[in-house]
Amino acid sequence: MSTLFLPTEREPPADAEALSHKLMVRAGLIRQVGSGLWSWLPAGWRVHRKAEQIVREEIDAIGGQEMLMPVLLPADYWKRSGRYESVGAELFRLRDRRDAEMVLAMTEEEIVTSHVASAVRSWRDLPLILYHIQTKERDEPRPRAGVLRTREFIMKDSYTFDRDPEGLDVGYAKHIEAYDRIFDRAGLEWYRVESDVGMMGGTGAHEYMAPSASGENEVALGPGYAANVEVAAAEPQPVELPRPLDAPMPEATPGLTTVEQVSGALGVAPGALLKAYPIVLDDSGAMRMVVVRGDHRVNEVKLGNALGGGFRPAHPDEVVERIGPPGFIGPVGTGVSVLLDAAVDPDGTYVAGANEPDRHLIGVRPARDFTFEVGDVRRVEAGDRINGAQIRLEPAIEVGNIFKLGTRYSEPLGATYLDESGQEQLIWMGCYGIGPARIAAAAVEQYADEAGISWPRALAPWDVELVGLGKPGTPEHELAERLYRELGAAGLEVLYDDRDAGPGEKFTVAELLGCPVRVTVGRRTLEAGALEVQIRRGRESESVPLEGAAAAVAERWASLR
Repeated sequence: MSTLFLPTEREPPADAEALSHKLMVRAGLIRQVGSGLWSWLPAGWRVHRKAEQIVREEIDAIGGQEMLMPVLLPADYWKRSGRYESVGAELFRLRDRRDAEMVLAMTEEEIVTSHVASAVRSWRDLPLILYHIQTKERDEPRPRAGVLRTREFIMKDSYTFDRDPEGLDVGYAKHIEAYDRIFDRAGLEWYRVESDVGMMGGTGAHEYMAPSASGENEVALGPGYAANVEVAAAEPQPVELPRPLDAPMPEATPGLTTVEQVSGALGVAPGALLKAYPIVLDDSGAMRMVVVRGDHRVNEVKLGNALGGGFRPAHPDEVVERIGPPGFIGPVGTGVSVLLDAAVDPDGTYVAGANEPDRHLIGVRPARDFTFEVGDVRRVEAGDRINGAQIRLEPAIEVGNIFKLGTRYSEPLGATYLDESGQEQLIWMGCYGIGPARIAAAAVEQYADEAGISWPRALAPWDVELVGLGKPGTPEHELAERLYRELGAAGLEVLYDDRDAGPGEKFTVAELLGCPVRVTVGRRTLEAGALEVQIRRGRESESVPLEGAAAAVAERWASLR
């Protein structure tokens, strides 16, 4: 350790919010270069490489073939797939000295598909699983949380190429098995959840989520159910509605523009209000009104999927011109097309804005009072029900994702094959990503305690930290030197703290760094004839006889998770 570059810190960075950000900097694992740009220092890089190796072994085990594709790419590939325009500002775009348009890769669907398109001819050439572990670039608008959300990161992305949808299902299932093993081996608590296909496109997707208070995602969990809240659906909590009326009745609500104000003044539940969300469609510029219960929120991912295209919130001046004053708008008599959330009872009685200043309507019945289409566009809420039980929402870190791409890329990039009858067919694809940095950060988040990091055995930078308390020339120093060699010979990776520092400093750094086992050798070791062995998780100490100590420590290490 006296020669190790391990710049530990007493205090976390002033801007650090996530626990992993604080501890990985304090433990000397990472250092910031710029916004969203991080260097992995030697101890941190050992963790990253261990996560990579677990991934590599499991993808190899399902028939994956490792390759390497460049980060700098001609823009033409992305233009052919349509993503050059659709991805937006997160894609780094640049020009080389010949003024050719280039991009920095976020993912490699275009490139790997082009390779396969140029080489695969026959159905006999399929299926294929190709992957690489490579740097990715993304002009992230809000880098945060250390290595959890960055502008440059390393990702394993693998790709399956199959003859038909059934073959894709097989490749997808293989990756599910591999990913399950990867996260189990890494020692993480995780969920596999249904998710949105997003910019990747395709016909289906799942995400792997590691529960963490620092997670940017939320997962909805119930008996036999797990989904990202972006796509989750559940039975809404019941709400008491006002008595029916023969027709909507206006009610003065001066200055009452929020759901809470109106529901409180009228003595009805927030869920008995209809909340209007005016939007403008990207393709046509037409205005639509999305309507949800007053106690619900619009889920913009589900809304985009229901609309089949992009949209933006309508500007206040547009709302005034087309509908009425913001805060008092509703779906009755607007002349604007209405999309009604599926949680609203069409035959129920609600309160809605009257599209006039300081006025609402009581007794609005959707099926009678306005025309609408129905779609599931709301965000699920804690307490909603699935399979008869209440769901809970839990923050989580996305550590992996898998997508059924179908022919989304093979069609524009010409990836075809000849089937058994000589007919040309499109190749069916899947893609599968994992971030080793996020695996490392999630492990810190899930297992750290007040003293520092507590690594799962498979990810720890070293298996054992040996703390030597004797000065050179003393019997205890000689014992520590001998034990260092014996532990290595027993197959353990050992970090030997041979620094000229006090016991307090050495123990503090050991607990901060978080190797699974700490072995202490000092004067008392010789007096007692036994080693002090501390298991980092729980920080419980044990005594191990000096005779056969290395083998005993190795056996104890092997028993840990």
